[in-house]
Amino acid sequence: MKASARLDCLMLFLALVPGLVLQAQDMGTQDILSLSGRYGLPSEYKEIQGVEATETGMVNALTAGFKLAPGILFAINVNHFYFHVKDGLPEPPVIASPINLNGIILRTGIIQQVGEAGKLQWLIAPRLMSDFSNLDGNSLQWGGVVSYEKASSEYFSWGVGGIYNQELFGPYFVPLFLLKWQASDKWYIEGMLPVTAKVHYRVSEGLDVGFNHFGLITSYYLGHEDYAGDYIERQSIDLSLFARQRLFGNIYIEGMAGRTFGRSYKQYSGDEKVDFAIPLVAFGDERTAKNATFKDGMIFTLKLVFNLKVPE
Repeated sequence: MKASARLDCLMLFLALVPGLVLQAQDMGTQDILSLSGRYGLPSEYKEIQGVEATETGMVNALTAGFKLAPGILFAINVNHFYFHVKDGLPEPPVIASPINLNGIILRTGIIQQVGEAGKLQWLIAPRLMSDFSNLDGNSLQWGGVVSYEKASSEYFSWGVGGIYNQELFGPYFVPLFLLKWQASDKWYIEGMLPVTAKVHYRVSEGLDVGFNHFGLITSYYLGHEDYAGDYIERQSIDLSLFARQRLFGNIYIEGMAGRTFGRSYKQYSGDEKVDFAIPLVAFGDERTAKNATFKDGMIFTLKLVFNLKVPE
């Protein structure tokens, strides 16, 4: 496998979609609704001097659930992604410019209590990923999540699992390690490794600060008549510092400032795929991107959150 292919595969491994497993933001709490906006400072293109691209976007999430029977919960999680890239490149008509991408990911299924401290999760995860131009069935992707989590104590839980999704570039599977640890009254760590990680430090009642790792890879079908059948693979690893403040009741505002690593929006022909991908290895990846890519840069995110305690 070529060195560039190995690097792309490593980025793929580190940047899998976060949040596929429903996780609490603090021991015993859950973010029910979050609305966020994202802005990236203008960044130059790698291959072209003097031309910059600006990335903006939104990531919104809704989580709900209800009991079907004792020890069995029916869970629903819906995410909406929107990304826009504005640039000054004189692109030919066959290249998407500006880039406008929308994604809707539904994760729904059963969370079952296993014994006194275990939790088994089975979710299906269909996605609608597109530029929303001439929308059809090509924009639909299928996937699923299976995980097992165990609470070793009131303050520590761990778990393992796996995610599968039929991306437009091909089938992809990643194993997961889940972690929630209330290390002290001040420190709390949560993660879906190697996908997401968040370290909280409680400054005061209602105010947390800390570090956030957010990895994302998604693929979007392009339906515009000039390049119909192509797809864009978007990936980025975002490392940020955050501050989360309670405004009133269960309403919080969260601000983040950080930097992207490995960010790209690569446009490929629809018939260019990998055979299969797992962490660190992509089989049969001989794809060639049609468009230029821009450099990493600073990003800023502002999020409004409605958070509730999880019922016992």
